[in-house]
Amino acid sequence: MKEEYDFSESIKNPYTKKLKKQITIRIEADTIMYFKKIAAEMDIPYQNLINLYLRDCALKNRKLAMKWEASNP
Repeated sequence: MKEEYDFSESIKNPYTKKLKKQITIRIEADTIMYFKKIAAEMDIPYQNLINLYLRDCALKNRKLAMKWEASNP
């Protein structure tokens, strides 16, 4: 191993923009269990499955269709 390295000619990693970012998000337990069940069937980690699903939604520019119903007292 060298005592000193010269990084003056180095370039930034071009893949750093594609790195995942850790966040904190509140997801209902039933929703997590849903993704865990599907992930187990597919033999992938459930967090990867959620990320793939969200990425697919973003790439296809999907918007959630929400319709609020008035509750009857």
